[in-house]
Amino acid sequence: QVQLVESGGGLVQAGGSLRLSCAASGRSFTGYPMGWFRQASGKEREFVAAITWRGLSSYYADSVKGRFTISRDNDKITVYLQMNSLKPEDTAVYYCAASTGAYSGPYSLTRAPTYAYWGQGTQVTVSS
Repeated sequence: QVQLVESGGGLVQAGGSLRLSCAASGRSFTGYPMGWFRQASGKEREFVAAITWRGLSSYYADSVKGRFTISRDNDKITVYLQMNSLKPEDTAVYYCAASTGAYSGPYSLTRAPTYAYWGQGTQVTVSS
């Protein structure tokens, strides 16, 4: 059974930092991109960041560029999201996602249908 388990969410003041982790199990994700999405209350799920298999390429939503960093440890099958300079508008449930298709360009990584597996989400709340 494939599982993606996120951790690291919580409550933080504006300007603070959090590091999210997503541990994958149940199958190999060798060669496949992984990403983070988020969904704020009453809004649609949106792309946050994605990273290719070897970590040579990463992509970010404009809203988080320069503040968030995605990384991965393939030995641990874990992807991370370091979030700095957090803003109240970053408040959302953050979801980890794993693709099972070959990398087909940066645009594909920003789209939810690219990803076959999803975690249960972790809440991030940024107070002003």
